[in-house]
Amino acid sequence: MEDQNTNVATAQKDHKCTICAAILEYTPGTSTLTCKYCGAKNEIAIDATVVIEEHDFKEYIAKMKSVSEEHKVSLVKCDACGAETTFNDKIVSDNCNFCGSQITVKSGSACSIIKPKSLLPFKIDHKQSFAEFQKWIKSLWWAPNDLAKYANNPDKLAGIYIPYWTYDSSTESAYTGQRGDNYTTTETYTAFEDGKSVTRTRTVTKIRWTYASGNVSQDFDDVLVLASTSLPRDYTEKLEPWDLENLIPFDEKYLSGFRAEAYKVDLADGFQRATVIMDGVIRQKVKKHIGGDHQQITTLNTQHNDIKFKHTLLPVYLSTFKYNNKAYRFLINGRTGEVQGERPYSAMKIFLFVLMILVILGGIIGTVIYFNK
Repeated sequence: MEDQNTNVATAQKDHKCTICAAILEYTPGTSTLTCKYCGAKNEIAIDATVVIEEHDFKEYIAKMKSVSEEHKVSLVKCDACGAETTFNDKIVSDNCNFCGSQITVKSGSACSIIKPKSLLPFKIDHKQSFAEFQKWIKSLWWAPNDLAKYANNPDKLAGIYIPYWTYDSSTESAYTGQRGDNYTTTETYTAFEDGKSVTRTRTVTKIRWTYASGNVSQDFDDVLVLASTSLPRDYTEKLEPWDLENLIPFDEKYLSGFRAEAYKVDLADGFQRATVIMDGVIRQKVKKHIGGDHQQITTLNTQHNDIKFKHTLLPVYLSTFKYNNKAYRFLINGRTGEVQGERPYSAMKIFLFVLMILVILGGIIGTVIYFNK
């Protein structure tokens, strides 16, 4: 049976160079592991016959057991924010990428994990993503000076694979509502002109409402749901779209040199979020089906059929800046370079700016008064 506490991302294993036996790291945008010591490139063997599996959602929930391969991993949990990530066993102390708090590695927790069946490898490298990060930081008005200093340290940006669920569903929706059709009519009104009461006419647009009902069908493929609770969903959604058509079968070699976060949103809760996303699309289709100039949906009942799901990992460069005891997260899409984040403001810079405006206005007003004397 699936343990809620064991829903984690995959393990980070060391892969050794075939020439010098040093630890290899995945090179973004390629299918190779590179040795940073001797420069050797070790190709990741890709089996073109492997198909990315999708699993039956209802069957999985009913049986409450894993349909995916499980294995043991060691994870480190941040006591401040609760994020769980894979960790290099040679590091004993580091900062949490999600909240910036200090992590001291005392011992990793061994867990059974559900292995992801697909991932999108990093496409842009650390150097390129750091350049995009610095460019974005420089565009922020009234940012504290400490942020500019922070953004000069490339070590503050880390590549992490973030867990996601995707859901497929064939939906049938029955609705009732109202259709509104515009029509025009002429009405008279009284106006006063030159002190006299006169009668005028004008054209007025009104709405004629009629009852509407019907059924619509909609198939959904790969509805994406964030399975992390460590990142602000508003900003992760702004990293979209992801090129999910380029998902590849999971191979842990692509994680070499990167971290992977544990998923905290379970399968059932993830599907509830997916239905909210689907509902927005269905409502737009219902309104189109109702027709007319205006639409009102009174009831909407949706049946989900043939629900499929998969667990996947998507690449994000992440940095966390702590300012005035608050953590600000910056995220970069590891495929496109899109930058999103929570930005801090310097109260002092805003105060000085307002003060400068007031001084300028005071000078202008003083000059006007002087010349009008």
